[in-house]
Amino acid sequence: MKVGFIQSSPKFGEVEANVKLALRNIRKLDAELVVLPELFNTGYRFRSRKEALSLAEAIPNGATTSKLIEVAKEKNIFIVAGLPEKARGKIYNSSVLVGPKGFISVYRKAHLFSTEKRLFTPGNTPFEVHDIGKAKVGMMICFDWLFPEAARTLALKGADIICHPSNLVLPHCPQAMITRCLENRVFAITANRVGSEARVGAERLRFIGKSQIV
Repeated sequence: MKVGFIQSSPKFGEVEANVKLALRNIRKLDAELVVLPELFNTGYRFRSRKEALSLAEAIPNGATTSKLIEVAKEKNIFIVAGLPEKARGKIYNSSVLVGPKGFISVYRKAHLFSTEKRLFTPGNTPFEVHDIGKAKVGMMICFDWLFPEAARTLALKGADIICHPSNLVLPHCPQAMITRCLENRVFAITANRVGSEARVGAERLRFIGKSQIV
């Protein structure tokens, strides 16, 4: 199976432009499974829960997921992408899996990093594995990498490939994901972003890039 990732630098809050660029890049890729970063459509540094809620979307009927489905059908491929999800008054840091037949699944991030806890509700979805024909795939998001149980659960459920949308700022994950793959005998696609954001206080977050397929 031919796989790929998009490593992007979204402009905060410019959802339409960010999605348009991502779709253009997906169309250029010769891959059957494509993984996009965490929160690829909005950017990362929300100033408040209210702001996050204003940019979050319903899944699967929101605009971003609908556009991902359109491209998946057009190219006959599978796409995993991270975006903020609103559901019953709560906000989740989520990723979707879509394919040629439409929406397949959503995963809500279990292990929230740092100030994400002020914005998002911890995920209430299980680590699930889905058969997409040539491979069985599971999803985890960014900071889930630190907890061995996440990858282990997916492996025990039969995953061949772990799709890992990320907004990594710490340097340790790329090497750690090699370990996760070795100890669980699985492949992983980590799609990280690049660039920086300084919307909250004086601190500027710099994203390390270093997306990888292991």
